[in-house]
Amino acid sequence: MSYVIKEGDGFKQVAGGVYPARCVRMIGLGTQRGEWAGKPTKKIQVLISFELPTELIPDGEFEGQPYMVSKFYTSSLGEKSNLRKHLISWRGRDFTPEELQGFDLTNIVGKPCMVSIIHSKNGKANVDNIMALPKGMAVPEQVNKSLIFNIFQWDQDIFDGLSDGIKGIIMKSDEYKHMHGDTGYTVNESNEDSSDVPDDTQIPF
Repeated sequence: MSYVIKEGDGFKQVAGGVYPARCVRMIGLGTQRGEWAGKPTKKIQVLISFELPTELIPDGEFEGQPYMVSKFYTSSLGEKSNLRKHLISWRGRDFTPEELQGFDLTNIVGKPCMVSIIHSKNGKANVDNIMALPKGMAVPEQVNKSLIFNIFQWDQDIFDGLSDGIKGIIMKSDEYKHMHGDTGYTVNESNEDSSDVPDDTQIPF
């Protein structure tokens, strides 16, 4: 199951290409249920967002602000997970056995990178890959405020500040339903379903 971010009719999309970027948001969406190849799925998901400080929106309400791009991931470091592949590309090395036992994904927020953008058939700009910055390249200072929402450490103020679309996704999660008295759902802090080198001082997170 995949999700597509909808910014509204007429929202301008950044052109396809490779851009310097900075991770500015990490939103835990909880356990999301769906269907794939006719079979039900249940996966903990996360939304990761990047600002593109060298690519500014030319007009409209957000004129002069950097474009933002986001990607939904299964929250897993399994060998086949897209999240692991992209983080390895970004870090420049694989995870150690110790890191695989418990990596704090909030460490990526505020960190610079390169992102590869491609357009879907309907013209939406999607994150295709995340990579390390070329040696010596600097990324402009962060513009958008960092945002971290962890569904397992609920913060109502942060939740209230999210867009209606993102809140709607979170409200469909098993965890949200469990918190609101639906006994048919339980909180699950693991994610077994994962379908979907420089030295340590040089690793960005």
